[in-house]
Amino acid sequence: MAYNPTGLAAYTKQNVDLLVKNSVFEARTQKEILASGNVLVGVKSSEAIGRMDTDVFFQDDSACGFNASGTTTFTQRVLTVGKVKVNEILCDKDLENYYTQQALRAGGQYESLAFAADYSEQKAKKIAEALEVALWTANSTGSAGTNGLGNKFDGIKTIITAAGGVVANANTTGFYGTPATTINTPAIAKNAVLAVIKALPAKIQGKSDVRIFCGWGTFAYLIQAYVDQNLFHYAPDAKWDDDNAAFTVPGTNYKVIPVHGLDAADADACIYAFRMSNIFMGTDLLDEENKFWIRWSDDDENIKFTARMKVGVQLAFPDEVVKFEA
Repeated sequence: MAYNPTGLAAYTKQNVDLLVKNSVFEARTQKEILASGNVLVGVKSSEAIGRMDTDVFFQDDSACGFNASGTTTFTQRVLTVGKVKVNEILCDKDLENYYTQQALRAGGQYESLAFAADYSEQKAKKIAEALEVALWTANSTGSAGTNGLGNKFDGIKTIITAAGGVVANANTTGFYGTPATTINTPAIAKNAVLAVIKALPAKIQGKSDVRIFCGWGTFAYLIQAYVDQNLFHYAPDAKWDDDNAAFTVPGTNYKVIPVHGLDAADADACIYAFRMSNIFMGTDLLDEENKFWIRWSDDDENIKFTARMKVGVQLAFPDEVVKFEA
């Protein structure tokens, strides 16, 4: 006689304290804007970004007299925030029939959330992931998308498109040559970034806060272009991760920063450049996207998650922006 285990399901050891999490990323774009200090707090719906410009006219000073000349102009750009929230119901009774029951308290009334720390951390990261994409691609007149955030405000890419011809186009004969239809080789990526630098308006050339943004696919091609030339000393400026990756274009002080917000199939073939002093982010409460509530509800005996925020972006001077759209 011998054991006959064919009627049993194969056993897999499951550790209730170890939950495998999805690979998520935080909002790099948001961090860059926060670092620049251009965050408008207390925005309930919209706020004007004031702009002032003045010209200068030099006159002959060989005789006495005062002749007024020159004009100082005030204009504004309006930053409108999207008002969004996240609601989820969590019923821990749903965990009773699985290995997750090991994390439940004794008794049948679960007023505190199992895996609360893991859940909170992962939810915050997922919110940051969605914000990163929306900060670039959201369109208030477009589709809500799979997560509902796609049409709550206008992202940077949408704002640049709406600005039209005032934005310098680097994907033209004068800067790039025959316009590119995609960015799918190291050579194209390298030449596209160089074209963006050539197209920078003279008044922002050499400014220390100019940043060039692209998706991670384009960034990888860019690095490969210099590796293929055996220029291994031109490596990314920091560790190759979401928070720090950057590449200073050789011979310049311009940094290329990869952002996941431009990874999507319709956006990865895009490169944008502007001064960080030109981009503004608006919110009602600083770091609001990381503030949420998990509470027990007596009326329906559920645990409820709520997160709410107001967020939006705006460019003060679209004529100081460069785009390369393949």
